[in-house]
Amino acid sequence: MRLVALCCIPGVLAQLYFFGWGNLIHICLAGFTAWVTEVIIMVMRNRPALRVANDCSAILTGVLLGIALPPFLPWWMTVLAVVFAIAVVKHVYGGLGNNPFNPAMAGYVLLLIAFPVAMTSWMPVQSQAEHSLSLVDTANLIFTGFTTDGFSLQQVRMTLDGMTAATPLDTLKTDLREGLTAAESQQKLVFGQFAGAGWEWVNLAFLAGGLYLIRRKAIDWAIPGGFLIALFIASLLGTVLHPDGTGSPVFHLLNGGTMLGAFFIATDPVSGSTTPKGRWIFGALIGVLIYSIRTWGGYPDAVAFSVLLANMCVALIDYYTKPVSYGHRGDQS
Repeated sequence: MRLVALCCIPGVLAQLYFFGWGNLIHICLAGFTAWVTEVIIMVMRNRPALRVANDCSAILTGVLLGIALPPFLPWWMTVLAVVFAIAVVKHVYGGLGNNPFNPAMAGYVLLLIAFPVAMTSWMPVQSQAEHSLSLVDTANLIFTGFTTDGFSLQQVRMTLDGMTAATPLDTLKTDLREGLTAAESQQKLVFGQFAGAGWEWVNLAFLAGGLYLIRRKAIDWAIPGGFLIALFIASLLGTVLHPDGTGSPVFHLLNGGTMLGAFFIATDPVSGSTTPKGRWIFGALIGVLIYSIRTWGGYPDAVAFSVLLANMCVALIDYYTKPVSYGHRGDQS
């Protein structure tokens, strides 16, 4: 758990560089809230609280949730999501090792459904933002709703050209619905050379951390492999069949939470598939669902929904892909 959290550092540093201090503050707040919630619940369950809480599983849930949240989300929403993830999604089912759903993604989806506007209010990259915020300004905005100079979140989200910023995935989806082609949409400032401005480097940083986890054998490469290959093939087919109506494979791979989802979220050893073949199917299912929701669904990014939907299928996947016991035929249990 500690190694996974440490391997998030490159991606967090990239977020800090491109989007400011917001995510770092949320990571600290979410990690602390997750640890405190875990201790309280373990005490209520008459379990060894500190020993169990120090396994870092709760802190990792908070870290992953803090990374995924918009930088200037109000603090109490972060606390709400973390408490829900630990107290309900994890401990209602019996605690670590028993939860069928990924706690961090369940907390994220709770906020996305309950507060869709706040959860889609991402910031432009700092080079395009009208207001440059210090650590103190960012903390004030998160905890009070205003900077020290009195700027609101709506004002801070303005870009240099006076437009309110949106994520690249949201911009592309909106432009396609308004009749623009994908190529025309990607001429806007929110897009970078390959994908979204800033987002491409954030995803590459999480990719680097994920590859190190595979090298250390902390995670199996089947789930992220199936995830990324399926997303690549689905987006490639979409580009070939309808080039003006969808993003390219590189666009989908380097935008949103793709690499974070592939290496740090889908690989959760508790809620993911456990059989060798099942891991490939589980990862591929998430990749296909992400492309489907991004293209035809109502939400611009789809990692959280896709992971939770795939979690529902884990028991079925494992049942039909479990290895045959030595000395038994394949048609016998």
